[in-house]
Amino acid sequence: MTQTHTIATSNSTSIITFENVGVTLGHEQIYDRLSFEIRRGEFVCILGPSGCGKSTSLRIIGGLLAADSGRITIDGRAPRDAWEEIAFVFQSPRLVPWRTALENVMLGFELRFGSDEARQREAHASELLNLVGLAGDADKYPSMLSGGERQRVAIARALAVDPKIVLMDEPFSALDPNMRARMRTEVEHIWFETGKTVVFVTHDIDEALQLADRTIVLSNKPARVLDIVELRAPRPRSGRDLDAPREKLATLFRSIGEPAPQKDIVT
Repeated sequence: MTQTHTIATSNSTSIITFENVGVTLGHEQIYDRLSFEIRRGEFVCILGPSGCGKSTSLRIIGGLLAADSGRITIDGRAPRDAWEEIAFVFQSPRLVPWRTALENVMLGFELRFGSDEARQREAHASELLNLVGLAGDADKYPSMLSGGERQRVAIARALAVDPKIVLMDEPFSALDPNMRARMRTEVEHIWFETGKTVVFVTHDIDEALQLADRTIVLSNKPARVLDIVELRAPRPRSGRDLDAPREKLATLFRSIGEPAPQKDIVT
């Protein structure tokens, strides 16, 4: 079924803003006057060559790394003051092995608000497992779940604290191509259902084409914005509607001397 999403329009307010941000790690300059903005309710992919600082942007948004210069605002505040509005989904699910799927979903809420409050949210945690398609797996431990299922638990855990912004750092990179394709569809559905702002780091052009409202393309270090590619094709996306933006993204990669990332082969 074709879906439309109307939250992220050109008139929407920005929830994340980078203004002339500079970052140096060790003796290496990562960013030099990096600027972009992300609108409320938008699904944005950050795409770029390996080592260009894509994941660094998430660390800055989440308040885990301070910029050396420039200005970053998260819903009108400094990142260190907006941490409660943000949740992370990492490359690895990082589940606690001795806790069930349901208990892992509740863990994020427990760490932020205490165990007593978390127990009162158990029904909500169950609803989130249902949202990610794991309603029948609440009592299973991580060792009993597939890689894709464990990552879905991690997504439910991130949503459990009801963040305004979900930061996803190449969350499907460890999965096989078939599972990656399924997880993209799952995440697209979850985003559509929840209306969260999602910032999704990837090195995969086709991942960005399927998921993003807009794709911010970064250059090699010191990173700058090469272009911001807006994707207007209706969801779910496939076919010739994506030929032009795919070629544009591939051309941007070639312009910085990088081969375009290869498309997943799904069998």
